[in-house]
Amino acid sequence: IETSAAPAAIGPYSQAVKVGSLLFVSGQIGLQPQTGQVVSGGVEAEAHQVMQNIGAILKAAGLDYKQVVKTTIFLKSMQDFAAVNAIYASYLASPFPARETVEVARLPKDVLVEISVIAAF
Repeated sequence: IETSAAPAAIGPYSQAVKVGSLLFVSGQIGLQPQTGQVVSGGVEAEAHQVMQNIGAILKAAGLDYKQVVKTTIFLKSMQDFAAVNAIYASYLASPFPARETVEVARLPKDVLVEISVIAAF
């Protein structure tokens, strides 16, 4: 699955891959699709851009956030958990997907947040 409405892959990977009834969306960071640059404005701006990028990929596959069954959130700092959690929750509805959130030492392009998802057709 590929769409110009989300950032192009910056390495040897696909934006998303469909396997059977599942869609595996690669980790998205706060890159603007038009420029390939990280959005400014801190973790909140990055989190919104991440969720918009995920939404664009889901849409390209004929899905939306309602079909997301699993997410992984990577944070540069757990201090950002509450802010990212609130933004994440604003894009999803109950029943929420299964999820884990982990703090990592470093992310691509030194961003503050990355999120990957699995959706079901």
